[in-house]
Amino acid sequence: MKTLKIGIASYEKMKARTMAIARGTLKPKADEPKVWFTSTESFAKVLSNKNRALLAMIAATHPCSLQELASRTGRKASNLSRTLKTMEHYGFVRLHRGERGRVRPEVPYQSISLELPFSA
Repeated sequence: MKTLKIGIASYEKMKARTMAIARGTLKPKADEPKVWFTSTESFAKVLSNKNRALLAMIAATHPCSLQELASRTGRKASNLSRTLKTMEHYGFVRLHRGERGRVRPEVPYQSISLELPFSA
């Protein structure tokens, strides 16, 4: 497994970076962050202690469904579904859809690395 690199930048800086990439004037380096947040607060909300523990549980136990994960964690499946969809948006988890609407969560990274500038 690999490490997902996270960056913090203002909305304006992220937009300028995205536009430069689209114009072809900036080519992202392989070691640059792949996921960006606008603040440390937004990063902390998504990767709270509770959510990091959830990712660790998924990585360690490889649940076959959200129901299985719910029973292991004591959390409601509907709550897990919302949380995991948010994490999927940032690439922290993959949700594999199977037969009869069954969803199997997977954590594709071993760790997350945060690149934190002194000012965003």
